Amino acid sequence: MVIGLGSGSTAAYLIYALARRIQAGLSIVGAVPTSKVTGELASNLGIPLTDLDTHPELDLDIDGADEIDSQLGLIKGGGGALLREKIVASVAQRFIVLADITKQVKQLGLKTPLPVETIPFAATPVRKRLEALGAIVQLRQLAGQLYLTDNNNVILDCTFPGGITDPPDLENRIKRIVGVVETGLFLNMASQAIIGGPEGVKILS
Repeated sequence: MVIGLGSGSTAAYLIYALARRIQAGLSIVGAVPTSKVTGELASNLGIPLTDLDTHPELDLDIDGADEIDSQLGLIKGGGGALLREKIVASVAQRFIVLADITKQVKQLGLKTPLPVETIPFAATPVRKRLEALGAIVQLRQLAGQLYLTDNNNVILDCTFPGGITDPPDLENRIKRIVGVVETGLFLNMASQAIIGGPEGVKILS
């Protein structure tokens, strides 16, 4: 089995659990990490790594989410790995999302900004186009410095007052902006979501 390893705090728990299973005898062909941080953690824990050149199709991808709605629509990219996360999810036969109850929402975009990964050269014109779509846009920084993704792109965090009312339409409009690499909207991609809360675990399919 070849699996995709997501990024972020939730994915880190998965990586530790997978490492324990491998130590107990589980055999996998390899895992494709979605960020440098994930790759380093997995490698340090003894998880065999591979890449999409060697395995362009995956059996399973497991990742977290910043928001998830009842239709399994997601906002991802709070950790900055949205492009690689989306690529890996798109080539997996099954994409399973792990989240806690606080990530489940009735409408996307009410609590979490939508990340838009952008070529640095185009950041200002892309920002203006996003503002024309109604977004309040912030260029992401980290510790007072410009944040760059593992692909050396910038992220524009977009807040839409009133939330995202039509995710597919917004996705199409943003993707038509020249200079945009990818958005943090993951629509019609997740096979299942496993959501944990005080009353136990529930599964969305």
